[in-house]
Amino acid sequence: MLKGKKIVLGITGSIAAYKSCLLIRDLIKQGAEVQIVITPSGKEFITPITLSALTNKPVISDFFSQRDGTWHSHVDLGLWADAMVIAPCTASSLGKMAHGIADNMLITTYLSMKAPVFIAPAMDLDMYRHPATQENINMLKHYGNHIIEPGKGFLASGLEGKGRMEEPDVITDILDRFFYAKKEELKGKKLLITAGPTYENIDPVRFIGNYSSGKMGFALAEECYARGADVTLISGPVSRSCRPGIHRIDVTNCQEMYKAATECFPNCNAAILCAAVADFRPETVADTKIKRGEDSKILHLKPTQDIAAALGRMKKTGQKLVCFALETDHEEIHAQEKLTKKNADFIVLNSTRNPGTTFGFDENQISILTTSSRKDYPRKKKTEVAADIIDELSRLL
Repeated sequence: MLKGKKIVLGITGSIAAYKSCLLIRDLIKQGAEVQIVITPSGKEFITPITLSALTNKPVISDFFSQRDGTWHSHVDLGLWADAMVIAPCTASSLGKMAHGIADNMLITTYLSMKAPVFIAPAMDLDMYRHPATQENINMLKHYGNHIIEPGKGFLASGLEGKGRMEEPDVITDILDRFFYAKKEELKGKKLLITAGPTYENIDPVRFIGNYSSGKMGFALAEECYARGADVTLISGPVSRSCRPGIHRIDVTNCQEMYKAATECFPNCNAAILCAAVADFRPETVADTKIKRGEDSKILHLKPTQDIAAALGRMKKTGQKLVCFALETDHEEIHAQEKLTKKNADFIVLNSTRNPGTTFGFDENQISILTTSSRKDYPRKKKTEVAADIIDELSRLL
């Protein structure tokens, strides 16, 4: 999250200035404090009143306040901010920034900025492709600025699809990843994680389920994201949120989770199967609510799809598979059996016999088992447990 981060948002005179309102909303939603600095031409596209209402701060445009002559210090802004974002940034502003032409408050603030600067160009394709624009972008990159463009995040080679300002939620995600990332050992890796329970319907209002809260799986997704991975999280029905940069797929039952997992896994470097998936589902699902009667009811069950076994069969050279084993008795025996049957690289074992851990709790106590070793960990917060698990996985990737 961006909680507590101070962001200077620079807005220049582009038709894409309307997107700044959405960007402000996203930044504030993530907990950031936003100060707007806008060029005179920027005010032709969006009013300072609108921007001030969104940020609860006066908008800065000129060196002096028009009312009382108060000096707006670009130097103080440069020291205050944790990051500066210029979105949208026109070709004119790119040129001024590259060559130090400090003729407005935004450019002087940029030149005084001590924090990282993120620039989202916005112009038509011909302007973007012009050698002068490309030279200015290369100069700004050389100065250490982060250039953001549609579909690329940080600027890459090639000109396909350029010019249009990147979407606000992607810019927020880039900032989030920049501040949140702890390590980069998973950068470029694609990870699949399953989390939460599955619900197997009995009738339109009842189901077979379990007590999984999704806390462990979501903690794993956050940890992988923090280390630079491209994360897909397949979640059962839980009331939890995750970072915008994590690709989330919501499912309800085992069949839906099986379909999503088997479709995603071929393009992933690893999968961590943390979800508490139902092993059985009703043979038939009633079309209407089953009414109370005097006679007892017999519910006939049949096995659900085995997601872990399916991914284990699909696993190619270089891919890794991590499975969870929640046991009530003979824990290590059952975990070793699962390790072999599912073709997993290691098993994360936990037990319901450790009170205050597993379903619904903020702490867990695990062991990591391979075919030749067992490593036991003390009881920890699930966020810390996630770090231990990803440390182990990172050694294999």
